[in-house]
Amino acid sequence: MDIYTYAMQMEKDGELFYREIAAQTTNTGIRNILTMLADAEVRHYELFERMKGHETLPVPHLGYLSGIKNVFAEIRERKRAITNGSQVALYKKAQDLEQKTRDFYREKSSEVEPSQKEVLLKIANEEQKHYDILENLILMVQRPETWLENAEWYRLEEY
Repeated sequence: MDIYTYAMQMEKDGELFYREIAAQTTNTGIRNILTMLADAEVRHYELFERMKGHETLPVPHLGYLSGIKNVFAEIRERKRAITNGSQVALYKKAQDLEQKTRDFYREKSSEVEPSQKEVLLKIANEEQKHYDILENLILMVQRPETWLENAEWYRLEEY
């Protein structure tokens, strides 16, 4: 299996996983975050599909997750109870998948043509941002009182 087919499958699996856990959550804000992550995986899939077709791509602007920080802020302002403590294991599983995906793209970036290398590295960095978003979700769910009062956002970089 070539790099692009494998990458497309990983992105499709990620999308389905995020949509599955989004459907299980009762908190609208968390559901919106997970849906944004699923949509990001769809965009990655589309990029790999174009790369597989040997299209020359400009380095993509992947700032479509810019609303994530606002969703976290809205949850914080509403001081809503976070009732998804049982989902922490799912968020950690998603983090593991993001980490493996990021590492795969970084490793394979040396095996593709230079024009596609930069795209792969950009997507790898995007996967790191997904990992960080999930880390914030985990902290929010595990420690809602502390998180709501002291949300430093040190893991959420500006997009």
